[in-house]
Amino acid sequence: MNIPVASLLIAGVLPICSTAIAKWGFKEFNNQQPREWLARQTGFRSRANAAQHNAFEAFPFFAVAVVLGLVLQLEPTVLDRYCVIFVGARMLYLLAYLFNVASFRTLCWITGYASCIAIYVQLLIR
Repeated sequence: MNIPVASLLIAGVLPICSTAIAKWGFKEFNNQQPREWLARQTGFRSRANAAQHNAFEAFPFFAVAVVLGLVLQLEPTVLDRYCVIFVGARMLYLLAYLFNVASFRTLCWITGYASCIAIYVQLLIR
């Protein structure tokens, strides 16, 4: 399995999963004005929407790190490790956001971001 490519796919789909959670099963959802509807939501729907935004914000930094790691031929086991850490942290981040566990959510965010930084650092020091 190509872990970096699979990680990019998963990280790219996570924002859509978040927004699906925000919208799922709510009969008054207005698909003609979804952003306005989402802006009025509270509770887990609001948190899922916020997680969606954060996932979209985190994706480019991760994607560039992975592509650079592949192009510059970073040691595959190193790149695989950081990709798995990022995706795992981002999945846990979404769950922590949904269940409103702020301190754990922050830890997951830091872990995911640090895994991206680690890829860049590994590319710089080799």
